[in-house]
Amino acid sequence: MGESTSPISVILVSSGSRGNKLLFRFPFQRGAEHPAAQDNKPRSRYAVNGSGDTTEDQDGDSRFSDVILATILATKSDMCGKKFELKIDNVRFVGHPTLLQHALGQVSKTDPSPKREMPTMILFNVVFALRANADPSVISCLHNLSRRIAIVLQHEERRCQYLTREAKLILAIQDEVSAMSETTEGPQSPFHHILPKCKLARDLKETYDSLCTTGVVRLHINNWLEVSFCLPHKIHYVATNFIPPEAIERSLKSIRPYHALLLLNDEKSLLNELPLDCSPALVRVIKTTSAVKNLQQLAQDADLALLQVFQLAAHLVYWGKAIIIYPLCENNVYMLSPNASVCLISPCDSLLPGVPFVCCFPPVPHVPDVQPLVSPLQTQLIQMVIWMLQHRLLIQLHTYVCLMVPPNEEEFRAQDEDMPFTARVGGRSLSTPNALSFGSPTSSDDMTLTSPSMDNSSAELIPGGDSPLNKRMTENLLASLLEHEREAILNVPAAQNPEDLRMFARLLHYFRGRHHLEEIMYNENMRRSQLLMLFDKFRSVLVVTSHEDPVISIFQSLLK
Repeated sequence: MGESTSPISVILVSSGSRGNKLLFRFPFQRGAEHPAAQDNKPRSRYAVNGSGDTTEDQDGDSRFSDVILATILATKSDMCGKKFELKIDNVRFVGHPTLLQHALGQVSKTDPSPKREMPTMILFNVVFALRANADPSVISCLHNLSRRIAIVLQHEERRCQYLTREAKLILAIQDEVSAMSETTEGPQSPFHHILPKCKLARDLKETYDSLCTTGVVRLHINNWLEVSFCLPHKIHYVATNFIPPEAIERSLKSIRPYHALLLLNDEKSLLNELPLDCSPALVRVIKTTSAVKNLQQLAQDADLALLQVFQLAAHLVYWGKAIIIYPLCENNVYMLSPNASVCLISPCDSLLPGVPFVCCFPPVPHVPDVQPLVSPLQTQLIQMVIWMLQHRLLIQLHTYVCLMVPPNEEEFRAQDEDMPFTARVGGRSLSTPNALSFGSPTSSDDMTLTSPSMDNSSAELIPGGDSPLNKRMTENLLASLLEHEREAILNVPAAQNPEDLRMFARLLHYFRGRHHLEEIMYNENMRRSQLLMLFDKFRSVLVVTSHEDPVISIFQSLLK
């Protein structure tokens, strides 16, 4: 996983009055391909190194010389401001070439610094070398990082000619090392001498090291402008497979007010990592969040709009600082994650003295036999569950309900004879096994909220009495079912009670195995006991299953 998401190298090239120059590359070669050393080599300096079949040796990307990299990566002015992507053999170069506007004579005549020299650099390009088979999402993320660095460097160049100063320093060191190599035994790499003297080179090295380790890049270019970047492939992954950013974004867009935010680090350390100019709303969310508090309560306690809390929660999750869970309560059901690490040092001895860690989790039984773990709700157990959720040791199980009515044999045979084969295979009703699929819950394209009574909840029935209006509404809600399904529901003894039948018809569209019990409770403003009692009354036509919520399971099964 690390090899497919880590860059091979980072390269800075420029083009100007001195031609195309490779200013810096990291990792750099011990014996750099400097022009002064090329006279001793019989083959062309533009040839790919034959000895470097691998692109991950200790000297970094050694397949290409500095000269050829400067030639192919310093693009023409017409390609500036666009994504640059070039594949050669098994190496792919990704960057964002940027034009320095004032280098083309667009310096303001009213510049307050009349002694400022006209820069000789026309364009530059911060390039990341990747493996040719890198995932497209990784390529897109690294292009985004290259573009961010380029924007900051362009700004600092216009403000104080920062890039020009650093380039002059680098070229001077390269000329000095080139002169020294003529009097010594062989070529020397100028990048060894550039690193301790050039702040921009150290920033690029830090960028490469961060991408290969944590995936989180935090730079202060010229000790002034900050560049923050997160490579989600390094933070969000299951076992050895990374989770595509698109899947993470889809899950984040499916967050609902009944979910909760669980911080992966303690509050103090997380606040210390925030930049000085961070949003005060983010600080309030971090200080107010709790594992037993849903996002709607969090928004009220933090005095923020619910949509803003959604956005801040998604921001923390994307950066790997928090995960989305269902609030801890005494009715929650958990099981051990199949990816749980058994090598973690647990705090169970300090939380529950004398209770072995394995006693907290007996062997996983069959799903119908799973019993609630957190009951009664005690402080020590809450701390244990929070710790295990933070380390991805637990997966929460939710209750899903599906309408399952076996068809009559005569009707099934008649339909089987009359219906074409393609229609029989592609057709689907609420009673078919396909309705048990674990499809993702209904989600909108954005994180805006609507009232449950508008979208998710059913039409409200007039309370009390068996009025003709209530009968017609119940019949309309049951009209979407097949004939044998309606007969089976009406033959249930509980269907003789008009109140129970109306409630069943009102919740009918939830009985497709796609909405868990907590979601129904929130959308319909009902108590858990009411729903469980209704499920029990109509148990002859309902199938109750338990599995994880697809929205938050992507965060619960991650391995760090």
